[in-house]
Amino acid sequence: MKERFVARAAARTARGVEDTSGSCSVTVRALLPSWSDWSPAVRAPGADLLSGLMVALVALPLALGFGISSGLGAAAGLATAVVAGAVAAVFGGSRFQVSGPTGAMTVVLVPIFARHGAGGVLTVGVMAGLVLVALAIAGVGRAVRYMPAPVIEGFTAGIAVVIALQQFPLALGIADAEGKKVWQSALDAVRQYTAHPNHVSLSTALLVAAAVLAAGRYLPKLPLALIAVALATVVAQTLNLDLTPIGEIPSGLPAPTFGFVHLEQLGSLIGPAFAVAALAALESLLSATAADSMAVGTRHDPDRELFGQGLANLAAPLFGGVPATGAIARTAVNLRAGARTRLAALTHTLVLAAIIYLGAGLVADIPLAALAGVLLATTVRMVETASLAAIARASKPDAAIMIITFAVTVATDLVTAVAIGVGIAVVLALRAVAKEAKLQQIPLERPTEDTTHLVEEHRLLHDHIVAYRIDGPLFFAAAHRFLLELAEVSDVHVVVLRMSHITALDTTGALVLKDAIAKLEHRHITVLMSGLRADHHQRLAAIGALPPGGAPRLFEHTPDAIAHARDLLLGATKDR
Repeated sequence: MKERFVARAAARTARGVEDTSGSCSVTVRALLPSWSDWSPAVRAPGADLLSGLMVALVALPLALGFGISSGLGAAAGLATAVVAGAVAAVFGGSRFQVSGPTGAMTVVLVPIFARHGAGGVLTVGVMAGLVLVALAIAGVGRAVRYMPAPVIEGFTAGIAVVIALQQFPLALGIADAEGKKVWQSALDAVRQYTAHPNHVSLSTALLVAAAVLAAGRYLPKLPLALIAVALATVVAQTLNLDLTPIGEIPSGLPAPTFGFVHLEQLGSLIGPAFAVAALAALESLLSATAADSMAVGTRHDPDRELFGQGLANLAAPLFGGVPATGAIARTAVNLRAGARTRLAALTHTLVLAAIIYLGAGLVADIPLAALAGVLLATTVRMVETASLAAIARASKPDAAIMIITFAVTVATDLVTAVAIGVGIAVVLALRAVAKEAKLQQIPLERPTEDTTHLVEEHRLLHDHIVAYRIDGPLFFAAAHRFLLELAEVSDVHVVVLRMSHITALDTTGALVLKDAIAKLEHRHITVLMSGLRADHHQRLAAIGALPPGGAPRLFEHTPDAIAHARDLLLGATKDR
């Protein structure tokens, strides 16, 4: 376990430090599939084919349910899973990603359907696809590489709990659990189960989950998840057990359609289209990142992932499908079922298509409790306790970020959790960087035998000249702390600021510096600067933050500035 965690950490570090220099945009050629994507699958397709079959069985009821929830019907959900899933599998940037309709996207689509009808949903899907393609070409996907590790581990663990909670109604045999949030419907399912227990359903889910976990530990090459689901189906039919099946499946995909809205309605759909695109981008990239964290030595291409999701959302509406994203639950099942390449995700779409056209009757009797057991086992294997423990031990702030991200993911939704987690991480990072900024007084040189100044003269200079070196970043989070202290300097006639050690300077830092210089000059304290970088000089000059007097107050080297300060002080003494 330790070696695995080290390998995962190294892979994550490599993702974080990858060179991002050069142009922010990427070429379309770099976003297209290559032979290297498929050559491993051609050499050894067995594991991917079995994994794709297992994912298809899990994806089938989800696609049906999300299609119905969106308002367009079960056929729309299946069309999305097949068409968008296939396109994203070929063009996407993750070899484990499984795409299709998701619960988070359904929430966004319901008000669009209520206001604009099915045509509005289809049009929004196409518009969102265009936005995603543009984001991919612009190189926006690379931003996910800066996602803090505590946030990734926090939402991955939170997603595992959410997926597990989603299975409670199915595992307990409750068909009408109520609640807007996942945890609310899970609690209602437990309440109903307590009042009217269905031990057959719960036993089926737990037995299937135990079989899948045992297979992963002791027989990793055996497709025991598929075997367990098949056995559960046979036993349920033979013994006529009280288990809810998947049920009737639409036969065939919808015919290609062009039932979009009229041109004059496009303006009202721009906002919803950007909202759908943002959700699709975030959920897909987070799903791919979570998949990377569950595997060793893997790394997705975020820009290519956006490109693949964009093409998927352009294609799905043509067949009556709803907007799609990377699906974290199905991606996790795919990875834990033994997937090695993107052939597994493509196989899952082919199996779904085959079920729709040829084998609807074969899977209609599969108990939902058995599929719930597969997902429960997947959630257990999603959580890497070694990673969680390592981050918890690393530092209290990192542990807090991870816990908060986890809690918000479970309580609300993934997007809110990531926004809060990243926000807290940014604040803590700025706080840490701000602490690195220092204002240090530079001791003046002591008189030596070769010094022409008298001891009394040197004492006078020492008492009335002070030199400071500013170290680190001078930006909004750090400037006020020590520059306001600088403005309170007293009993001196000249202040020399050594600027060569400033690593970063923003407008806020420049304005605070301007204010400090103005206060010193108002008290007749001369301010000199040395070692000012060209870019910092330009920014300070633009807002009038340089010492008054211009060039005579600016020096390349600190000793020259101190010598000038001596001349000023000695000249003022002689004039008295």
